Amino acid sequence: MSQRYAATDAPVFDGTRGGVVTDFDTHAGLGYIIDDNGNVYLLHCINIADKTRDIAVGQRVEFATVTRFGRAEASAVAKV
Repeated sequence: MSQRYAATDAPVFDGTRGGVVTDFDTHAGLGYIIDDNGNVYLLHCINIADKTRDIAVGQRVEFATVTRFGRAEASAVAKV
């Protein structure tokens, strides 16, 4: 598993989008989601909507974005 945990240059948008979890390190609580348009968003475990702090690679999700440190991150990540 790659350790490329940094903010992304993905665009911020209003509303929700669909995507797939492409990488998630349970110990670090960090991973990535690729949306249906090919944009990659950082995922932090505190943003998983069901509060489990864990999510499977390949899990289909819907999410919003927030801006942190000048970059877009996945937020309100709901498993579908």
